[in-house]
Amino acid sequence: MRQLDDSAWRNNAADEYDTYLLQAANMILQGATCETVAARLDDIISGSMALGPPSEAVHRASLLTAEAISAYLQVDRASF
Repeated sequence: MRQLDDSAWRNNAADEYDTYLLQAANMILQGATCETVAARLDDIISGSMALGPPSEAVHRASLLTAEAISAYLQVDRASF
């Protein structure tokens, strides 16, 4: 069993989550709505992570994550 202070565990988890966030960002850049991105994040939670069906609170967190990524990308585009 891995411990929280095991750097390999932290790095592998970070890489996995980065992949999910990059997928979400790419969807937004291609014109997906935040609701569509949130649904994809919910699918990752229930499928890839095998955490079961997302509750309303989890879906809300997925939607807020999608909205935060979208807002960041809007600010980032404005700087070009």
